[in-house]
Amino acid sequence: MTIYHWICLGGFCICSFACIYYFLRILLSGVDPDHAEPKGKIQPAIIYSFTKAMSPAKKETAFLHLPTYAAGLAYHLGTFLSLFMLILIFFDINFPDWVLYAVVTILFISGLSGLSIFIKRIIVLKVRHLSNIDDYISNLLVTLFHILIAFTLLMSNLEPVLFIYATILFLYIPIGKLRHTVYFFAARVHLAVFYGRRGVWPINRR
Repeated sequence: MTIYHWICLGGFCICSFACIYYFLRILLSGVDPDHAEPKGKIQPAIIYSFTKAMSPAKKETAFLHLPTYAAGLAYHLGTFLSLFMLILIFFDINFPDWVLYAVVTILFISGLSGLSIFIKRIIVLKVRHLSNIDDYISNLLVTLFHILIAFTLLMSNLEPVLFIYATILFLYIPIGKLRHTVYFFAARVHLAVFYGRRGVWPINRR
């Protein structure tokens, strides 16, 4: 491995330890005695929390802003794909050209989705008033990560740049808005435990 590999690995380890710490602290701090008699099961509620409860039909803010919801969905899927591709690039794993070009196309689409969200944050007054500098930095960091992954897949000589950039991204995650990566999963679990125990989730239409 090159020095760039080691730098990226170090940033990833620091990020992982910090995120695990945040996740465990959130879960433990949210455990309060619940004296209500259980009326449902938690496991189905957790599945529901990460699936149907995330659909636009179940979220008023998403239902009223479907284009933004679609852009956000593409953006987040592109982020997961970018992280997966970073692993493949890190370990020098090759794949067919048609897969490469398909991934590059998807990442450019997700990058454009991230850019559209960034522009909306600037030009829509209500959103701009709710935003701070961290919102803009986080958005740009991840959006450029998508684009850099795409270009690195096409030009392998960009790998050192990618590894340094990924290190900066990893180090920023625990200290900026991007740590909502951890809060998201913890929040969904807490909601599932609360509503599942009361038999509210999953919602069964009769």
